[in-house]
Amino acid sequence: MGIDLNHDAGTKALMSDHGRMHAPGPDVASSLATNPAGPTGTYFLPRVTSVRARRSAISDKQQETWDRLWPELGRQARDADGPAELLDTGAWFGRRAPVVLEIGCGTGTSTLSMAQAEPDIDVVAVEVYRRGLAQLLGAIDRTSRPDSAHLQSEVGSGSTPVTNIRLIRGDGVEVLTHMFGPNSLAGVRVFFPDPWPKARHHKRRLLQSDTVALIADRLRPGGVLHAATDHTDYAAHIAEVGDAEPRLRRVRVDLEDLQADTKPLPISVVRPVTKYEGKAQRAGSSVAELLWEKTP
Repeated sequence: MGIDLNHDAGTKALMSDHGRMHAPGPDVASSLATNPAGPTGTYFLPRVTSVRARRSAISDKQQETWDRLWPELGRQARDADGPAELLDTGAWFGRRAPVVLEIGCGTGTSTLSMAQAEPDIDVVAVEVYRRGLAQLLGAIDRTSRPDSAHLQSEVGSGSTPVTNIRLIRGDGVEVLTHMFGPNSLAGVRVFFPDPWPKARHHKRRLLQSDTVALIADRLRPGGVLHAATDHTDYAAHIAEVGDAEPRLRRVRVDLEDLQADTKPLPISVVRPVTKYEGKAQRAGSSVAELLWEKTP
């Protein structure tokens, strides 16, 4: 299936993050749609949401940062009145730039690092768990403090404030369905989604054929779907459903060649190695990098 099981060695480890996207827990599952409808009507799939218990309490300091930054940088995918409306990313970011959606940002290691490396790209990070979003908000906040002694080692780029990240709390499929229209995204990133290894739970996996079709619809021509997983069976499944989507073309995962291409991809595919991933690699786990480009 052409799965690359070796992560590029040129990337570096940054701040602690398990890097996984988890499915909704009991604190949010009741608010997620099971049959979302998009701006143009009912969309692809009846969504099988999942329940995986996980604590999401945040510290007093994180709460202070949340109260200060969330009104500007954050949105909910759903409230008591239903799903959120279509996003105007130009108004939200205060500029018109290519937009990348990261589904399941965890605590934001990859989000922050890749946004810093591409200041001309706007990144919308989606996560169900408030604690992860609070940690990402804190990391963004620290980039605006040039007096932070730990800043450079933690985020890797000195004291340049990060202004090109916005956050959404909710289910990634709902966000794709309701908050973005067709041909609106330069890229979609899904790093380490929950593999749901038991066969009876495979229906809960995020990257199914219907979800990939939805992603393909939201990508603009030339846009990139970038997935990564350390679960061999899930990697094979993702490769199968991605290759079966007629609007997507597989891209080789040789980063040196990609950087040398005369027609490079519109977004970077060089991601950091998280603490979790580094530990998994040392234990012998291989990471599959899977890339597709939307055809014209």
